[in-house]
Amino acid sequence: MKFVQFRENGTVVPGIILGDTVHDISAATSSIDGTFLARADLEAVAREAAAQPGRPLEGLDLAAPIAQPTKIVCIGLNYRDHAEETGAAIPAEPVLFMKDPSTIVGPFDNVFIPRKSEKTDWEVELGVVISREARYLESPEHAREVIGGYVVSHDVSEREFQLERGGQWDKGKSCETFNPLGPWVSTADEVADPQALGMRLWVNGVLRQNGTSANQIFGVHYAVWYLSQFMVLRPGDLINTGTPAGVALGLPDKPYLRAGDVVELEIDGLGRARQEFIQA
Repeated sequence: MKFVQFRENGTVVPGIILGDTVHDISAATSSIDGTFLARADLEAVAREAAAQPGRPLEGLDLAAPIAQPTKIVCIGLNYRDHAEETGAAIPAEPVLFMKDPSTIVGPFDNVFIPRKSEKTDWEVELGVVISREARYLESPEHAREVIGGYVVSHDVSEREFQLERGGQWDKGKSCETFNPLGPWVSTADEVADPQALGMRLWVNGVLRQNGTSANQIFGVHYAVWYLSQFMVLRPGDLINTGTPAGVALGLPDKPYLRAGDVVELEIDGLGRARQEFIQA
């Protein structure tokens, strides 16, 4: 199943995509979050929604497809080609960093280039939405039981803030609007193999990233298991699982984003998003 959230009359409305139409499911839930995705009666929600009139997906003012999570956890340098293009060593264990949950915006919202930024960069990522509390999972196989869905996530980064200003990566990852999400979240059963998804990103119509989740150093299930050894994952939490090669940081001419640039990104089966970058 595919779930969205859209803006209407000043509120965010949860919906389900059935065919080419979106059906309001606010009678069943106030928002799309991890607890909702874990429910056993999603089929009943779909049946009830189908009995009501729908509206075309195209033209809706889409918000992020999930409610703001308690945390966003990111896996850095998780694609061998990305690590190589940036001159970083291949990590022996997952590189972890956190991102401010308030960075999440809708899939077609504008993204602010921070003041004094010269190195705002793009990163298409496979996002994982947790649906059940997870602590000390016994094995990567057990991660399947706590994943509620998958989503297109744009882990926008400011490389000077991240790498040249001291301290942790977070300051280059947590700027306002730096995590567009969506257009929809697909339930885990719709993604047969999270390690077989094509991922693409364009800047002003130029293809910059063209990779596959098959090239992750640490696969999705391993990453979720690993995280659960260090922190409690809660329903609704978002995990950004890394980006393939093709970011501005790794290109010879370092074509960082400027006001007016347009980024489009997509992942197989998870939809396509578009953001214009504007000056903060």
